Amino acid sequence: METALILLLSALLSFPAVQTGESLDDLIGEIFAEPSETTAGTDNRNPDGPGISTATTSPNGCECVPYYLCNNKTIITDGVRTIDIRIDSRHCDYLSVCCYPEDRVTESITPAPPIDEFKRCGVRNPDGIGFLIKGDSDNESQFGEFPWMLAVLREEALEVNKQNSFIYQCGASLIHPLAVLTSAHCVTQKDKKYQIRAGEWDTQTRAEIYPHQDRAVKTIIIHPEYDAGALFNDVAVLILDSPLEVAENVDSVCLPEQGLFIENARCFATGWRKNVFGQKGKYEGILQKIDLPIVPRDTCQEQLRGTPLGQHFKLNASFICAGGEAGKDRCIGDGGSPLVCPIPNHSGKYYQAGILTGGIGCGENQVPGVYASVAQFRKWIDEQLDAHHLDKSSYTY
Repeated sequence: METALILLLSALLSFPAVQTGESLDDLIGEIFAEPSETTAGTDNRNPDGPGISTATTSPNGCECVPYYLCNNKTIITDGVRTIDIRIDSRHCDYLSVCCYPEDRVTESITPAPPIDEFKRCGVRNPDGIGFLIKGDSDNESQFGEFPWMLAVLREEALEVNKQNSFIYQCGASLIHPLAVLTSAHCVTQKDKKYQIRAGEWDTQTRAEIYPHQDRAVKTIIIHPEYDAGALFNDVAVLILDSPLEVAENVDSVCLPEQGLFIENARCFATGWRKNVFGQKGKYEGILQKIDLPIVPRDTCQEQLRGTPLGQHFKLNASFICAGGEAGKDRCIGDGGSPLVCPIPNHSGKYYQAGILTGGIGCGENQVPGVYASVAQFRKWIDEQLDAHHLDKSSYTY
């Protein structure tokens, strides 16, 4: 994926070309906001709604402000607001409300839940954080639902002004405040500078109650047996230059034990939409989720032999398969994005079963997606954290 195009997420290993006349600057501005240097703490709410103007005044005298800065008693009464992401407001965006001056507040009225420092790996927030969206008919996740989901950004010179900027490269997951898990094929250009973004949700707004965090990648560790042609052992660990801070929307995922055999599970794949070019809708930049079944190895191999891979295809031991349900795998996400499954006998907790490697088409019946099996690499991952003197308890359940 050396030629990964700007801000495009795909479950395949190749990306469509940028449309003629559409500059890299335009794509960056439309999808991912420019990385900031904001460092978020445990109470990292956005009191000023960065990137969102609060100066727009309607004819009746109210102003558009982030929803959590308006206490009009009809919007928020219990700290949780339901937001319809499909509403096309003529005045405010979907995360803002038209608020009268007497109702404005300077601090968020949404209470922050208590949180322990990297307290509990793999805790999904199915009801979101701070607000609950409705109108999510296109597989949108709730804000903060998957706090381990990361974006890997790569530094490139822009076409127009030739200045360097960070552009989207692939997905990843957080396993430690200083360590990230992703695909090896995502970070093979070691001469490039990379950074990660944690806590991102809707790439087209900064009005979320908790902001994202950006960190530079200091060290790239690619599995020594990675095969760039066949994508065997497609795993990499990234060490950050400074630790991420735990937040309501930033936390680690659990990892399965070495060699654990995961079966009979319905899991979640997450990522941003493949075709998010331009401002096609207020919700298209929202992190998406798809529930997928784990596919037994023998079944997966047989089904993939019915694709262009051919009748002699053998599923490598480093792979795990999921999906293959018509219309369910809709090309959300791309290389590096996590596949997470519920941990048996641990209600509400998830471990990462796979790292998305690629697929043969999207949403095709009986054609599963292929993932690097995290359980096959747990020992190697542990060794990398040990080598950097990092505590493994952040992903141990």
